[in-house]
Amino acid sequence: MGERVDVRGLSCPLPLMKVKAVMDRGATEIKVHGDTPAARENITRLAENRNYAVTEERTTPGEWKLVLTSEG
Repeated sequence: MGERVDVRGLSCPLPLMKVKAVMDRGATEIKVHGDTPAARENITRLAENRNYAVTEERTTPGEWKLVLTSEG
């Protein structure tokens, strides 16, 4: 079962720090719900650097969901 991180309403670097903390606990699947383009870009870059596959889902206008899945 994956972990969920809600970063809506937060400004960087807080979203990045919250996702990094979950990764550091060894999560293999993380679902991130956010609303700022900068957070989406920074979280995507962090995930790719840590060998997580990134899948993006659009939700409502101005919001997004990322599914980060560990690739090993």
